[in-house]
Formats: sequence, structure tokens, C-alpha cells
Amino acid sequence: MKKVSLFLFAIAALAAGCAGNGNTDSSQGSSDTSNKNNEPVKIVAVGSTALQPLVDSAAVKFQEANPNYEISVQGGGSGTGLSQVSTGSVTIGNSDVFAEEKEGIVAADLVDHLVAVVGMAPVVHKEVGVTDITQDQLIDIFTGKVTNWKEVGGADQEILVVNRASGSGTRATFEQFGLNGEVGIQSQEQDSSGTVKKIVAETPGAISYLALSYLDDSLQALSLDGVEPSVETIQTNDWKIWSYQHAYTKGEPTPEVKVFLDYLLSDDVQKDIINDLGYIAITDMKVERAADGIVK
Repeated sequence: MKKVSLFLFAIAALAAGCAGNGNTDSSQGSSDTSNKNNEPVKIVAVGSTALQPLVDSAAVKFQEANPNYEISVQGGGSGTGLSQVSTGSVTIGNSDVFAEEKEGIVAADLVDHLVAVVGMAPVVHKEVGVTDITQDQLIDIFTGKVTNWKEVGGADQEILVVNRASGSGTRATFEQFGLNGEVGIQSQEQDSSGTVKKIVAETPGAISYLALSYLDDSLQALSLDGVEPSVETIQTNDWKIWSYQHAYTKGEPTPEVKVFLDYLLSDDVQKDIINDLGYIAITDMKVERAADGIVK
């Protein structure tokens, strides 16, 4: 009788073990971007307004699958993002530029997570009468040598230059690759890409620059020397005004933060959200650019 009881106990144990293995396999096959720990997690991402729409959209979708996460995405410019993540004030510092390019930032303290590529284009009010100019003309406009649109084949309308603030990564990228290192004239400055878009769309004669993710029919994007700003021309560096989008953390991220950063590199974001918003996936680029601006 004792032998029969032991035999039945062994069978029951074996069955329980098989059931346990099945459950383990099932959990391993679930999404890598879901956090199994239900403890509350708060992430604050601050910085580049060019990157903001992407991180914001990804955060909304991520939180649907991970309701224990509270993710706040704010602008303020790349300089703000880098300085605040350096001091530990925020979880993630979003930036259009490498940390090495920002004075006062100790890049060695930060870990760079490349999220995407964004192209930038000069944009004008739709009634200036110009759709294509040379890069030299663009430089002359932003340095104040050309002050009326008729001087570059447009309407008889005074040019109003709208700049991003000095801490803006978008401005740094535009001046480095759009203006060949020239610094724009003193003009009104705005911290937000959204505000720049509104001003240019509503102000006759206005010109500024925006990430491609902000472009729509309310503005006229300018081509340069016959080259249009597009995904295809950016991928090959034929259109040179582009930058990597960086999500910096101070040191290695915690496991909870890494789950969200990994999600930004998932197919959900790289193949869907990025394309929908006008960004470019890192893996789709045909060139690489280093922090010193050298392309290979």
C-alpha cells in the first residue's frame, strides 16, 4: 500500500512540475517591453523639443501596457535636458546634440541611448514666394546680409528671422550644418518648436527652422540648392541638416528605466511611431556621424 502511495505522489509531483514549466515558457514569450513588477515607476524626460513628440507618443503607448508607470515628457531644449540629467534632477535628458558638444557637461558621467534621427529644414511663411534657395542665400538671410525676400526671388516683403534659444540643440545643428558654422543675427528667440511653428505660420515674411516632424501644410519648407529635405536625402547625407536624437541617463539606467528605453528601440516605436511622426530609424541610416561632425 505504501508503494502505491509513493507512486501516486511521484506522478502528482511530475504533473505539477510540467505545469510549472509551461507557465515559465509562457511568461518568457510575453512582450519584453512589459514590466512584470507592479511597483510604481516615475520617469521624467526633459529636453529637446524636436525629440519630444516621439518620446511623448511612445510614453502614451508604453503606459497603456504598463499602468504602473508615470512618464512625464517636457521640452525646454537640449541644453536644459543635458544639464538637468547631469545633476540628477530628471531621469532622462533628451538632446539633439552629443553631450560632448555642450560646454559645462561632463559627458563621461552620462550614458547615451540613441533613439532616432531627425532632419531639420528652414521653414517660411507660405506667402514669401520662395521654395528653393542656395545655401549661401540661406546664410546671408540668417546673418542679416539679405533682408527682403525679393533679393532671393520672392515677394517684396521684409524678412523676419525667428531663432531658437541659445541652448537649443536644433539651433546648434542648424547653425553647424545649415549655416556652415555661422551664427545667426540677433532676433527674437523661442524655446519651443511648437511656438516657432505657430509664429512662422502666422507672420508674413517669417523664416525659421524646424524638425521634419513639425512640418505640415501651414508652412513652406525650403529646399537648398535643389535638394529637398526628406527621409531619403537625409539617409544618404545629401541633406546635411540632421542630428541624432539622444536619450541620456546619468550613469547606467535602473532596470525599470531600461525597460522604457528598450521600448524606444522596439519595432513598435522604430517601425511605427517613428515613421508616422517623420523621424528616421537609426538602422535606416546609410551614413554615420561622429560627435565632431565627421560623416562616414
